[in-house]
Amino acid sequence: MQEAIESREGRGRSRPRPASIRDVARLAGVSHQTVSRVLNGHPSIRDVTKARVLAAMDELQFRPSRAARMLSMRRSETIGVLAAAVGSHYGPASSVSAVEDAARERGYYATVAHLASVAPGAISAAIEDLLSQDVEGIVIVAPRTTVLSRLAALPMNVPIVAAQGEHRGTGGIPVASVNQEAGVRLLLGYLIGQGHKRILHVAGPPDWNDAQSRLRAYKAELSAAGLSWSPPLFGDWTADSGFEIGRALVQQAGRSSRADLPFTAVFSSNDQMALGLIHAFRAAGLDVPRDVSIVGFDDIPESAHFWPPLTTVRQDFSQLGARCVTMLIDAIRRLEDPDALPAEALAAAPVEPQLVIRDSVAPV
Repeated sequence: MQEAIESREGRGRSRPRPASIRDVARLAGVSHQTVSRVLNGHPSIRDVTKARVLAAMDELQFRPSRAARMLSMRRSETIGVLAAAVGSHYGPASSVSAVEDAARERGYYATVAHLASVAPGAISAAIEDLLSQDVEGIVIVAPRTTVLSRLAALPMNVPIVAAQGEHRGTGGIPVASVNQEAGVRLLLGYLIGQGHKRILHVAGPPDWNDAQSRLRAYKAELSAAGLSWSPPLFGDWTADSGFEIGRALVQQAGRSSRADLPFTAVFSSNDQMALGLIHAFRAAGLDVPRDVSIVGFDDIPESAHFWPPLTTVRQDFSQLGARCVTMLIDAIRRLEDPDALPAEALAAAPVEPQLVIRDSVAPV
């Protein structure tokens, strides 16, 4: 069949034309309308006919035209992703990838608009870019308070879902989240169980939702355990900032010994800053974890290869992305048919994190 297609295009061409829907119909022995119904998932197609059409598509390496499907269905089957401050930040970057993968599995194409800044004009321009592509809905991966508050004030005629650390929407935006409080509870419970009572917190930037929720949970958990908490030290998520904070802590202690440190453990709000802390403490002659224990958050792929390997919290970004896409598609369906789903179906329970115990914690 493929040879016949190529011969009709001329023997001098080095590459055959792509198979069309009529080529698939001819090979499968059905009408092109039947092939179209198979592509659109029409319930009236018998299984044996569907199998024959799919086999013909596979043999011809048929790739349906997205533009043609958009015209026939009058839908773009496209969702937008607004990504803010992804760069080298593991959590947001992983969330964007997870949303793209989940959208593909549901038959949608994901188009991503990256925010160059959090200025109002940049946010508006990014949203306009997505809307100009006829997206059916938008997933917001912008874990900063400034971005979400400005988005809530923008007029948009498509459903929106936010992927963020807190299970609390901004301005009515539905949220899919990871249970940050549970993750902090796991970490601090493990440290306290190892005898640590003086636990310092190195937090992320104050305008990041994840940093805020982890800081609140740190204070709440230590208070619930009857322990005092120290004022947090703020980094910028990078290993460099963790290193500078660690070096300053050692200098403030006066000498490089365990007895001089006002803490026995450090809870870092992410793994990269934990890496910088380990570097700073070891460079000052302190042993991790014998002199000071360190825990992180995220379980980046490299954390298992830190020295010592890092105890941390794993966030299931694949599950988070799938929940975002499911919530968004449900919202799209409800917009088309308000009776299709109850409003409460658009809510999703937070994704539960997992404690990963390695060698960066020792008993006091």
